[in-house]
Amino acid sequence: MQMAAVSEQKSGFKAGIKAGISIAVGYLPVALTFGLLAKTTGLTLFESVLMSLLVFAGAAQYISLSLIAAGAGAAVIIFNTFIVNIRHFLMSASLNEKMEPETRAKKSIYAFGLTDETFTVIATREGKTSTGFALGVMLIAYGSWVVNTGIGHVIGASLPEFLQQAMSIALYAMFVGLLVPSLKKEMKVVYLAGLAAVLNSVFTMTGLLDTGWAIAASTLISAMSVEVMTGLRKGAEIR
Repeated sequence: MQMAAVSEQKSGFKAGIKAGISIAVGYLPVALTFGLLAKTTGLTLFESVLMSLLVFAGAAQYISLSLIAAGAGAAVIIFNTFIVNIRHFLMSASLNEKMEPETRAKKSIYAFGLTDETFTVIATREGKTSTGFALGVMLIAYGSWVVNTGIGHVIGASLPEFLQQAMSIALYAMFVGLLVPSLKKEMKVVYLAGLAAVLNSVFTMTGLLDTGWAIAASTLISAMSVEVMTGLRKGAEIR
């Protein structure tokens, strides 16, 4: 019976690796860029790879780079990381219903590998998902993210000095590139981005908050404000 269970876990793990290849390929350019930008931000190869090893959250890591560049403290970076990844609470709760019964120790291992992409692959699988499959998907995605972070840093280090300095603007260009498609799809995102920008400018220019806390406060206030306004608007339309 145990032999059959072990064989099933191995089969699930291989299937997970296969299903996760597309994620690994998709992570390649993003992780390379992160490694390159980490180099231009001043992080060493060890620090860059260690961040990918311990955090494994693309959006949070990119925001951390901008905060490091702005001279924000560790508490601010950790708080912002928590805010950016707070959605993982809901994703984990949802995925827990999808997974086969497992010990908390094993759940904690594959909970670390939860990202938007791994969640999508696992959650859309028909029926219950085995631990082996989840570990397979997450391991290949995690490996791609960490390894390509290191490669990106090495590539960045080989670039001429003037090009490394010029690459610092790529971080802001990337955020703009991510924002514009969302702006075109939904007006709510326009309000959210606009309000957050105004609040952040007010907090920073008046000296009310430093850069890191200004980003966190403007993110929270704008998100809550836009959600409240959207809810009131929908309520008025129903009436």
